[in-house]
Amino acid sequence: MPLDSSQLVPAPAERRRDIRIIASLPGRYWLADRSDACSEARQLACRAVSISPRSMALVAPVKGRVGAWVIAEIDRLGQLKGAVARLLDRGFLMSIVASDDQRNRIASRIAWIEKHKNFEARDQRVGDRFVPKEPCSTLIFADGTQLRCFVFDVSISGAAVSAGIPPVMGMVLAVGSVIGRVVRHFPGGFAVQFVALQERDNVETKITRD
Repeated sequence: MPLDSSQLVPAPAERRRDIRIIASLPGRYWLADRSDACSEARQLACRAVSISPRSMALVAPVKGRVGAWVIAEIDRLGQLKGAVARLLDRGFLMSIVASDDQRNRIASRIAWIEKHKNFEARDQRVGDRFVPKEPCSTLIFADGTQLRCFVFDVSISGAAVSAGIPPVMGMVLAVGSVIGRVVRHFPGGFAVQFVALQERDNVETKITRD
């Protein structure tokens, strides 16, 4: 018997659980297969760039392995749990483990973000620090070693950075092509103070230059 066309249309609840948005939300994450010397999962910075109630793409400095358990805390979405589903060029796709009720709550938050995101855009020229449009960069150490990293925010005098291996306090390194010194550690990352003040108009380009 042929199917009724109404059977091919997802129910409202199903459509709601499948809603997806393209955004840029800051957050942090923990990978179960990446731990510190005390066998605790290290906290790292990330940015959620494609989000649905079932999966989320993260721009992140450390990818982990496919299947590794992930806990992510994303601004305005809260804590989400799941596993690495696929590796991407600059991060990974995370599947989201949740009940139907939890997916509906996530869908409500996504819908709210989609409705308001254009009204919340900030002028990046206002204030000392701003979030770079391209957060992925490279740390270059004195011996020539390079390490991929994620830039939380940047100013003319320094940057907040996250990387798989945090450098020691006082170490001199370059973020992209800007030389600085590690001056502070904080949960999920560290602060680099540039040796010279940068120009606001080109500092973002310089720190993300590979």
